Amino acid sequence: MTETSFLQARGISKIFPGVRAAGVKDISLDIEQGKITAIIGASGSGKSTLLRMLFGLISPEQGEVRFKDERVWGPEEKLIPGHDSMKMVTQHTDDLNTFAKVWDNVASLLPNTNLQAKKEKTENVLTQLNMLHLATKQVVDLSGGERQRVAIARALVMQPEVLLLDEPFNQVDTSFREGLQQDIRQIVKDTGITVIMVSHDPAEVLSMADELIVLKDGEILEKGIPKALYANPGYLYTAQLLTNCNVMDAAEAKACGINADKSTVVVYPEWVTITHSLTHKDWTVKQVLFKGFYEDLILHNGHTQLRAVNQEKGKYKDGDTANLKVKKWLEY
Repeated sequence: MTETSFLQARGISKIFPGVRAAGVKDISLDIEQGKITAIIGASGSGKSTLLRMLFGLISPEQGEVRFKDERVWGPEEKLIPGHDSMKMVTQHTDDLNTFAKVWDNVASLLPNTNLQAKKEKTENVLTQLNMLHLATKQVVDLSGGERQRVAIARALVMQPEVLLLDEPFNQVDTSFREGLQQDIRQIVKDTGITVIMVSHDPAEVLSMADELIVLKDGEILEKGIPKALYANPGYLYTAQLLTNCNVMDAAEAKACGINADKSTVVVYPEWVTITHSLTHKDWTVKQVLFKGFYEDLILHNGHTQLRAVNQEKGKYKDGDTANLKVKKWLEY
């Protein structure tokens, strides 16, 4: 058995009828053990449906899911749906006991047959998620991000082989989100747990995932490591998922100095350089968007508009003129 046969889907389909049919169609994939796999796609592309089928919450109409070469049973065959070696965490924390302490919410899932082991496991998972200092707090007094950590701790304390995360950081404040992502990456490194996550945020998947799976209309469009897909996505759809890119037709691209062979041109904002010129200042700064350590400049030249990254904060203001050079572009 190869390493990639840890968790497999083979030709699985599940269609939900309606005005616009939703679900997944004939998907085959291999999840690698001990890695973080992120499933991305537009709303309605089938991300959550696929995740639930891998877990066993939804049965495929065709095909099958196999975990360690055994079929994953669906809800029609299993009294408590979901594979016993997997745990799922969603953006909702409704299953938490809000008036119990954090410690009790986590420890209550473990048996009392060995109280010392129960204590050690609870303490260990709270330490891994940097929340031991919250152990005596009631869940009702926690922020949304802290409650999400409790939900993840409850899943991890059971020591699953696979952790499934469905939009897990939606309720987490931006200031705490990166810390939680780093904690999960460290847990994967320390324990070898396999993580499969669904996300709509490119910042999450690019910094966390070892592999990306791109879904469109219920089918896998492409997959690969984040750095490679970001640098050279095979489809316009993927580029637009991963970054706030400039999308132009051939005429607009020509205004940027690009002679394109194809009808659609994509330029990432960081691929645009503002250059110094005494004679050619064909672009006007329409808007300056403060982004913290950098700025986004919205420039226009007649009917063409372009977004560019500016590292020299404060250098340009609305109405200034400039020249630019595009270092790289993609064609579709």
